[in-house]
Amino acid sequence: MPLDPEVAALLERQKGQPPRSSLSVAETRQRLRDAGALAGPPPPLALVEDLHLSGLPPVRHYSPTKEAGQPVVIFFHGGRFFSGDLESHDTVCRLLAIAAACRVIAVDYRLAPEHPFPAAAEDACRTLEWVSTQGVPVAIAGDSAGANLAAVAALTHRTPALRCQVLIYPMLDPECSSPSYAEYAEGYGPGAIDMQRGWSLYLPPATDPRDPLASPLHAPDTSAQPPAFILTAEYDTLRDEGEAYARKLIESGNSVQLRRYPGAIHGFFTMPGTLSVARDALSNVAAFLRLHLGQAR
Repeated sequence: MPLDPEVAALLERQKGQPPRSSLSVAETRQRLRDAGALAGPPPPLALVEDLHLSGLPPVRHYSPTKEAGQPVVIFFHGGRFFSGDLESHDTVCRLLAIAAACRVIAVDYRLAPEHPFPAAAEDACRTLEWVSTQGVPVAIAGDSAGANLAAVAALTHRTPALRCQVLIYPMLDPECSSPSYAEYAEGYGPGAIDMQRGWSLYLPPATDPRDPLASPLHAPDTSAQPPAFILTAEYDTLRDEGEAYARKLIESGNSVQLRRYPGAIHGFFTMPGTLSVARDALSNVAAFLRLHLGQAR
């Protein structure tokens, strides 16, 4: 279908910005922080605290209530492995905590190029191991590069505490080989060159692009995975690889909900203050999380 009218208007407003490929690493990081405003104003919560625990990456803990024992969603931000942080996704995490009626642990994992692969994957796995010991139902989620890390952690640390996973337009193919890379190479937000840059900064030159810690698409065993909600966007270079991973999980006997959002672009989920399609997606994700974390209402 055509671009969503609100998405088209957003792209028109962004035409005056320098292309992402021309920005330095520091400028890219600042642009993603600035883009956090597209999520809307940050709603207040009962608890928001930054935690620095030995052996773990820094995390931010969000809770809509001060009651103990609430389920936890671990969230890994996007940013092509070299940008994004706790601030860029702060409002989205707040909204998710409220909508899903659960705590959210946002992870400030190490970024490339300062910390190349497998640093971020190791941070993701360690965080899941830690949260899994807290005696509450756990979900794991992320957008783009963060969805890669969520999938890697779910494959690596198979724990009964992990009840479900949410992969939001996951960045899974270091070879950037799917047809959607060519179809939406430019003009629809982050394009083919931008994704390739992320992979080149994340993976050291000698890395096998089919290493399962880098690309869950090539994991030899994807059985016994928690139920998954995989969200893709129609006008996105990453669309086909996300849908390929959904098929891989289904073929391994897992429960998967795959939903492609027509007219949407990469990054739309983090723009609920601007795009109605993002608000719809947030509502869908929250309903999935409530169902699998025992918070259905």
